[in-house]
Amino acid sequence: MNRIIITLISLFFSTMIIGQDLVVEPPSWWSGMKHPQLQLLIKADKAGSMEVKIYHSTVKLVSVDKADSPDYLFVNLDISKATPGIFTIDLLDKGVRKYSYNYTLYKREKGSAERDGFDNSDVMYLIMPDRFANGDPDNDEIKGMKEGLNRSDNYGRHGGDIAGIANNLTYIKDMGFTAIWLNPVLENDMERQSYHGYATTDFYKVDRRFGSNEDYRDLSRQASDMGIKMIMDMIFNHCGSSHWWMEDPPFQDWINHYPDFVPTNHRRTTNMDPYASKTDIKGMTDGWFVKAMPDLNQRNPYMAEYLIQNSIWWIEYLGLSGIRMDTYPYPDKTMMAEWNIRVQNEYPDFNIVGEEWSMNPAIVSYWQEGQTNRDGYDGEIPGMMDFPLQNAVSQALNEKEDFNTGLIKIYEMLANDMLYPDPDNLVIFPDNHDMARFYMQLNMDVDLYKLGITFFLTTRGIPQIFYGSEILMTHTEGNDHGNIRKDFPGGWEGDKISGFTGTGLKRDQADMQNFFWKILNWRKDKEVIHSGKLMHFAPENGVYVYFRYNDSEKVMVVINKNTEKQKLSLDRFKEMLSGITAGREIISGEELNLKTEIMLSPLTPMIIELR
Repeated sequence: MNRIIITLISLFFSTMIIGQDLVVEPPSWWSGMKHPQLQLLIKADKAGSMEVKIYHSTVKLVSVDKADSPDYLFVNLDISKATPGIFTIDLLDKGVRKYSYNYTLYKREKGSAERDGFDNSDVMYLIMPDRFANGDPDNDEIKGMKEGLNRSDNYGRHGGDIAGIANNLTYIKDMGFTAIWLNPVLENDMERQSYHGYATTDFYKVDRRFGSNEDYRDLSRQASDMGIKMIMDMIFNHCGSSHWWMEDPPFQDWINHYPDFVPTNHRRTTNMDPYASKTDIKGMTDGWFVKAMPDLNQRNPYMAEYLIQNSIWWIEYLGLSGIRMDTYPYPDKTMMAEWNIRVQNEYPDFNIVGEEWSMNPAIVSYWQEGQTNRDGYDGEIPGMMDFPLQNAVSQALNEKEDFNTGLIKIYEMLANDMLYPDPDNLVIFPDNHDMARFYMQLNMDVDLYKLGITFFLTTRGIPQIFYGSEILMTHTEGNDHGNIRKDFPGGWEGDKISGFTGTGLKRDQADMQNFFWKILNWRKDKEVIHSGKLMHFAPENGVYVYFRYNDSEKVMVVINKNTEKQKLSLDRFKEMLSGITAGREIISGEELNLKTEIMLSPLTPMIIELR
């Protein structure tokens, strides 16, 4: 109780500001962090000409740096010996106090530095908050914000929010998911298409149409209490064009090409191309993603520190277990490596995954921590999204079986794991919020879909599933983002169909939901799937067989792409089946005799626990 009272008092006093146009970021911090310094961005009218006073016995004012704009200061503090508490920051104009901010240094939660990140034991559930569930209709329209509710517009705001996710945590847990990756929920006060969250207008504030910072933290804590980890989607490459600093950035080089819109050339290979021109490199890193997303200059040391501290602030504030970093190859790569080092120094067991949308595993592997690159660069990031494998699986299931087509695409793509320092820490996925749903990629073939989902939930890596995949959500209207990111049925009052309760689902949807439930909940306790070794056998006659194994357990997975029954001789798999005569298929529950051969049903996956 005393801790709660102290926290509430701290929150109250930290918001007591003299001079309401004063901005201080980060708005608070924690004592006991490994990094000894804290840099505060301060913005106020003519702040650059004012004197800064700090009143705290264990916080040392190291220096005050002016910006190009007369309205900014960057205040550098030594907090290496700081104790928790509230201290005052005053801005004095010729000895007269013009602005005052009561700054709070919180005590870190016990075990904060030792937190576990997401890993191979997890399956992520990717949620676009605006399209999942509307738990609080009162925040659908916020006075003063630029865009209101419009469910009739695929690119409009539909009202989904943090409360909607919190209300359905039990569904997520019961389905067997152990981690949630939320698309961004920070403020996107843009004129249009603000629902997706990738055009941030305030890096320290949750968009009020989603809820509040406290709501986000409560969601993370509720999820943690249920054994579900929280992964935050972050963007270092750009902000929204309506961000509060766009009218008056601190430095002339705070935004690349400011104030002009110069689009990026999207030539991501310039990051590792030994022959790349400086013109192409600059065209990639300095160009804007789109006109609504100004490109941040991470080479500016104050911008770099701002972004690094912002990520650490959210990790500590929310109790995060991971970060998914958007558009990973677009920011300055030297700064991105430093960011990974800083985060992992504070949280050694934390996990981060980056988005590099390339089908070439050599390009993706370039970034992963520990890679020996020709140019000497170490990206320091623990994990990457495995786009090459996603593409290979989609092709494999759509193609006719032949020597060089079909399932062999999966087999040969996995051989590229020789390129990765840690292939087990790649995030694997059938689809995500930026591409056609996997079910649509497979032309709505339920049988092929089950084959693909079985693979992603049993092979190496950390699986991620896009919301609605478990109930065969479609977008037959088209592959544009507005259709791909449809509302989850049952998330809005008056919905006649509910994926949460099963009400109104078609037979194949309910069957698929049960299929996911069975494999996900079986997988939860299967260490052999989480961290076991992988051995696979080249596909033959439309059948791909692989094993997950450790010192105490073996699992055999069979992907049968044939449209007719087929006998599978087991002689070829002797090195894995020696001494094994029986097994249990976990999807059907069937007991199998594994002495000589097994009969495969058409277009059916098998997950066999070996005995």
